[in-house]
Amino acid sequence: MLESVMAVMQDDWVMVALPFFLLALLIEWLWARKQLQPIYEKSDFATSMGIMVLTVFVDIVPKILGISLMFICYEASPFKDIVTRTLPFWVLLFFLDDFTYYWFHRGNHEVRFMWAGHISHHNSQYYNLGTALRQGVGERVIKYFAWCPLALLGFDPVMIVTMLSLSLIYQYWIHTTAIDRMPRWYEFLLNTPSHHRVHHASNIRYLDRNHGATLIIWDRLFGTFSDESTTEPVSYGLTANIDNPTVLRSAFNEYSNMARDFSRATQWRDKLRYIFLAPGWSHDGPDKRSNTLRREA
Repeated sequence: MLESVMAVMQDDWVMVALPFFLLALLIEWLWARKQLQPIYEKSDFATSMGIMVLTVFVDIVPKILGISLMFICYEASPFKDIVTRTLPFWVLLFFLDDFTYYWFHRGNHEVRFMWAGHISHHNSQYYNLGTALRQGVGERVIKYFAWCPLALLGFDPVMIVTMLSLSLIYQYWIHTTAIDRMPRWYEFLLNTPSHHRVHHASNIRYLDRNHGATLIIWDRLFGTFSDESTTEPVSYGLTANIDNPTVLRSAFNEYSNMARDFSRATQWRDKLRYIFLAPGWSHDGPDKRSNTLRREA
C-alpha cells in the first residue's frame, strides 16, 4: 500500500503548479509596485513564505496516513467497481469534493480547535498571492481524513487527490486585489477574488463568510454568503491581531490561547466548549463569536 500512497502523493498537481504560482506572485508584486498599491510588506511576506515551508514538512505524515486510509476505505467500498474514471464520475466528484471542502472549511471557522490550525491562513493583515501560499499549518493534520468518505463512495484515491489539487490551484488566483469583479453570472456561481476578500476580512459584517472553494453556491444555500460592499472596504487580518507575528507565533499562537482558556475554566463543560465551540465564546466574559457580534451590530 505504501508504494501506492507515495505514487498518489507524487501525482499532486499543486507541486507542478508551484512555479506558475511564484511567477504570478512576481507579476502581482510588480503590478502593485507600479500602481503604488501597499499590498506587500517585507516582514509579512517573509512570514508567509516561512509558513509555506513549514506546512510542506507538517503535511508529510498526515498526508501519508490520510491517503492510506483512503485506500482502506476504497477497498471496503461496495461501489468501487461501479465508479470509474469517466467524465460523469469526474463531474460528480467535482461537486462532492467542493461540498466536502465547504463544510470542512466552515468547520475551520466555527470549531475552535480547527480554527487554531487554520488561523495562520488568516492572520496576515495583507492580501496578496503570497497570502494564498500561507496555508493553515495545524489544519493539515486532519484535512485528508475529511475526504475519506468519498473513497467509501467508490472514488479511488488518485481521483480524490487530483480533485483536491485542482481545487487548491483554483483558489490561488482569488487571493488578489488586482481583480475587482468578474461578470455577474460568474460571481453568482463561482468563488471570485471579491468573494474571497470578504472571507479574509475582519469586519464584523464579513466574519466567517464565503467558505466555498470553487463554487460559491454552498454559501448561498446554507446562509454563509456575503457580498463585498462598495461602502465598507475590507479590513484584513484578525479581530485581534498578533503582536510580533513570527512564523511560529502565526502558526501556533491560537493553540496557546485555547490552552490558556481551557485551564481558566473550572467546569469540564466549559473546558470542552473552549475546544468545540466557535472562536470568541467565553464562560466568564462577553460572547465574541461572529454571529453574536453581527446580531449586536
